[in-house]
Amino acid sequence: MNSRHMLATALLATTILASAPAYAQAAASTPEVDMGNDIIVTAQKREENLQSVPISIQALNTRKLDELNVSNFNAFSQLLPSVSFQSTQPGSTVVYMRGVSSGGDGNHSGPLPSVGFYLDEQPVTTIGGTIDVHIYDIARIESLAGPQGTLYGASSEAGTVRIITNKPSTAGWEGRVDGEANTVRHGGQGGRLEGMINAPLSSNAALRVVGWYQHDAGYIDNVPGTRTFLGAPILDGAGQPTGAYAPGITINNAAVVKKNFNTVDIAGGRAALKIDLDENWTVTPTVLYQDQKNHGNFAYDPSVGDLQVQKFATDYRHDRFVQGALTIEGKVGNWDVTYAGAYLDRKVNAGSDYTDYSEAYDHFYSSVGGLANYFYFKNAAGQTINPTQFIVASDHFKKMSQELRVASPQSERFRVVAGLFFQRQSNLIHQDYQVAGLAPLLSVNGSPGTLWLTQQHRVDKDYAAFGEASFDILPNLTVTAGGRGYIYDNSLIGFFGFGRNPAYVQGAAGNPPPNAAGSSRTGVAGCLTTEGITLRDAQLQGRTTTLLPAAVEGGPCTNLGTFNTITGGVDPKETEGQGFTHKLNLTWKATPDLMFYGTWSRGFRPGGINRRSTVAPYAPDFLTNYEIGMKSTLWGGKLRFNATIYQQDWKKFQFAFLGANSFTEIHNGPNARIRGIEADVNLRPINGLTLTTAAAYTDAKTRQNLCFVDDPTYSCTGAGNFVSTPKGTRLPITPLFKINGTARYVVPVSATARVYGQAVVVHQSSAASDIRTAIPETFTGTIVNPAEELGRLRAYTTADFALGVELTSYTAELFVQNAFDERADLSRGAECCQFRPTITTNTPRTIGLRLGAKF
Repeated sequence: MNSRHMLATALLATTILASAPAYAQAAASTPEVDMGNDIIVTAQKREENLQSVPISIQALNTRKLDELNVSNFNAFSQLLPSVSFQSTQPGSTVVYMRGVSSGGDGNHSGPLPSVGFYLDEQPVTTIGGTIDVHIYDIARIESLAGPQGTLYGASSEAGTVRIITNKPSTAGWEGRVDGEANTVRHGGQGGRLEGMINAPLSSNAALRVVGWYQHDAGYIDNVPGTRTFLGAPILDGAGQPTGAYAPGITINNAAVVKKNFNTVDIAGGRAALKIDLDENWTVTPTVLYQDQKNHGNFAYDPSVGDLQVQKFATDYRHDRFVQGALTIEGKVGNWDVTYAGAYLDRKVNAGSDYTDYSEAYDHFYSSVGGLANYFYFKNAAGQTINPTQFIVASDHFKKMSQELRVASPQSERFRVVAGLFFQRQSNLIHQDYQVAGLAPLLSVNGSPGTLWLTQQHRVDKDYAAFGEASFDILPNLTVTAGGRGYIYDNSLIGFFGFGRNPAYVQGAAGNPPPNAAGSSRTGVAGCLTTEGITLRDAQLQGRTTTLLPAAVEGGPCTNLGTFNTITGGVDPKETEGQGFTHKLNLTWKATPDLMFYGTWSRGFRPGGINRRSTVAPYAPDFLTNYEIGMKSTLWGGKLRFNATIYQQDWKKFQFAFLGANSFTEIHNGPNARIRGIEADVNLRPINGLTLTTAAAYTDAKTRQNLCFVDDPTYSCTGAGNFVSTPKGTRLPITPLFKINGTARYVVPVSATARVYGQAVVVHQSSAASDIRTAIPETFTGTIVNPAEELGRLRAYTTADFALGVELTSYTAELFVQNAFDERADLSRGAECCQFRPTITTNTPRTIGLRLGAKF
């Protein structure tokens, strides 16, 4: 069924709901659903009515999240038109807003995110994928579009998403339990169990505890397959090589063939203790823990079949994190004082089958014998072995943040919010590319069977002082000016690359070929010695020297760092910078229900380190935003209509890509211009019918050429240079148009019961999966189009339906999600060089039953 047909069907369904029996008008005694006209948000570090905040913001409150069965990031992001993302599997997602995307973010060695994520008052943004907090007992989710650099700082360059939890209450005991069972088309069965208790401990203290367990059914099949790699050279009658090679080792995946192998299990809990020290001061310590285990692969290979893939080892991902936070709120005189501190510890362990990478390189190097003959995959006896790799990886994130701020009385004509902020985040990176049976002398030193090792420690620090001041020029005319002075300091140290036998000299007799243990370019060959020079240089000079010990435990030595001539050790590579971001806003309240505003604001993202020594550090990039918006509450408060039009100038955007030898490199590209419109409409219940819709149009394009080799003139001339992306190319990932709509119709059947029907439709247009349209192919140098080879993220339309009953203390609901079994492209990628591209897709049609009870 095509998207247009699906959209028409979904809209027809909402019409049928709206035409339900008119006896719903008799529901005067039945409470209506609050669609958010009175939602209180804290986007500007103050409590304000959503309709009074002069920025583009969308908020989903507790009831809305429950009604829409939202449990994770993918579920709520489809309701936020300004948000787009790339996801390779649950918990591994890179988020973008308003088209600020170059498409290359998310790697642990890449740039910081451009969208900030907050859990209550604390930032939880991390490199390599936003933490996917389970959504349950959440007060609201706030989506702040556009630069939030003044109040939220680095990594809020394009916007900020805030998850606000429900807080403990001394008002009385409260509890809730919810369960779900579901079945997935083409897949298995899943479900979840969630619960919450709010317990007053005294008149001034309360405890709130939340817990959850969720099992997501698999729907990707690992089907039988084989791979054959090149073997020995074929000789002619004279015994000379013909340039052809016989078939070599053939492998199969019989041992790991399995249906529905991409399952997910999530367990976690959250606890918060609120203590009122007196009538002015409150202390709230909280702790959050979540453990998520992914099994299998979440992308399918269209060349194999729908929802099918051929994997030769079992993929897995174990993501667990704990966050402890402390918020202290009080008053000094009539000024509000807030301290927010947090510590996040996140560990991600993963294993990935890398057979497709080996297949690609065997193909690219076919003219020189493929992997077996060029890359020298041998065991200790010198026999050719299976060259496929399996990556065992881990990331250990630690994030500590502290903020202290003050706010003057909100009722005053002149108002101020100001504060200090510090953040330190680190990542201990481990990636072990394993080849079973690889000879010790062809392995990374000290790690038999490891072809390539990454063992690095990355630290990103931020310091800031910020403030915003508002002045009411007239009772209905307000000007706000803000600024943030910041300092960043980022460092990287460790090891990456191949091994090397110190006795080898590249090119000497008996030395393995390049990219084996005798590699002359990367790995141990580039490690620093006690003399402050690399092992490679020492050998070229015929000198005997000693390698310095590894700066990061687990590595053989250190090739990523700077030799310290005073201490004789290795210091991290560092880059630092400082600057200032601004915000200027003018707000006019034409009537109590109609507001207009204009904003000029700026956001930034810090620069950082490239691990390859020949590639310079990358500089910060900046986003300047010009925005005009309106917020209106009409028809006696029944209708809310908000709209924003904006232009954003993205200067020298950071762009990450796989460079030579598949190293991640980050460069500053050209400038981009983004123009867009955002709008949302909310119709509160009329005769039982509630309608909401939100849409975004985003036109994001480059303003100069993106050159294959950095060129400040963007003319892309000179030896080896050419236009990799021409001026005027649309930025990737973000669709030109995205819209969602919800219809909910409630019919009371008694004083304590009502039934309802609900429909949710989401549509988005297509988008490019890669910004580049021309790069040289590995080894051959032939110019190829990666955006074309990976393929576009296709347009899609999904529809969800629900039918349920609400009683005083109980709820029951039958639902169907992705009713027409649409395939949405969440991301497209390849393990190497656009070879054998795969598609990460949404969950197929899911039918289920939800039950809930409150006490």
